[in-house]
Amino acid sequence: MQENVDFVLIAGDLFHANLPDMYVANEAVKKMKEVKDAGIPIYVIYGSHDYSPNGTSIIDILDSTGLIKKIVKGEDVDGKLRLKVFTDPKTKAKLVGISGRKAGLEKNYFEILDREFLEKEEGFKIFAFHSAISELKPEFLAQMESIPVSLLPKGFDYYASGHVHRRTESGFAGYERVVFPGGLFGGYSRDLEDSAKGEKRGFYLVSFDDKVEEVRFVEVSVCDFEYFEYDVSDKNSVQAKKDLLDKLSKIEAENKIAVVKIKGELSGGKTSDISSSEIRDLLKKNGALDVIINRYGLASKDYSSVRAMGEDIPTIENRLLRENIGAVKVSIEELKADKGAKLAQDLLKVLRQEQKINETKKDYVERVQKHALNTLSLGDEG
Repeated sequence: MQENVDFVLIAGDLFHANLPDMYVANEAVKKMKEVKDAGIPIYVIYGSHDYSPNGTSIIDILDSTGLIKKIVKGEDVDGKLRLKVFTDPKTKAKLVGISGRKAGLEKNYFEILDREFLEKEEGFKIFAFHSAISELKPEFLAQMESIPVSLLPKGFDYYASGHVHRRTESGFAGYERVVFPGGLFGGYSRDLEDSAKGEKRGFYLVSFDDKVEEVRFVEVSVCDFEYFEYDVSDKNSVQAKKDLLDKLSKIEAENKIAVVKIKGELSGGKTSDISSSEIRDLLKKNGALDVIINRYGLASKDYSSVRAMGEDIPTIENRLLRENIGAVKVSIEELKADKGAKLAQDLLKVLRQEQKINETKKDYVERVQKHALNTLSLGDEG
């Protein structure tokens, strides 16, 4: 509103879940109403976190109220996916896109996309999508499903990209501006760790007439962070705990989100001796708004036989599943090798869903069962 933009485009993951916390949703709706009342339309596509197996998410509800407008629509024409082009009434910019789905299933849409139809479209064109690009993936996302840039339609003036939480500005022959703004805040401990290390968060302002004139990153400072990394190597659990708590007591954490990363291998003792609750209590007492603790890289020589080091839970799970999938003897092709490991990880995500406020145990169990069956392609939508 301060920049008096013509429209806002969100390339997926408006929220971190398809049915977000109602307090968060309420705050977002109030802000979106301000934007709408200022005469600024908000165009969106689904992100992987917005997607709902039962077909309705918070995005659909907001679209029904008129606060936002989904711009993804397509039809099957001779076996090809033909996307409908939406034209912004004020600027005449043409917007089209493919929404993200869980587990990168949108890749199938790209493979049958009628790119020639879109490439022939005249005028200023924006393509919105919610997928990682294979040529641009950071190393730590090597296992993430992605698409090659060649699956995008060529010749668009701007490619508004979502899904990858790190900011990237790139270009290729035929795809001049491919821009990932990254997350405004983040849904994973890695996102918060990146922010604490100085990763800038924000959005892009794109000025255009017949062509793009300027692409400018606008930083949004959500809150202050304090990052502290500690290596336990060559210390036993008692020594490491005492030294760590002593060092943490001296950091400036007031009114900040404190991100603590603990790594290395203890010379003795249990990793559980280094208590997360003690660390959290200490930093909260020193005024921290919240405390994020990453101890996935922490191990002990006393328990090295069951060591599973990594940056975060998804990374560890992915590695262990891929390493051990060969020991499972099955005849179904979808359960073998990388496909089987990926399916197992997707199923774990479903089974981790928490019971919602005011949701009965029966409804909770039925919801999880339904989502699990759909993940395994055994439900009504499978």
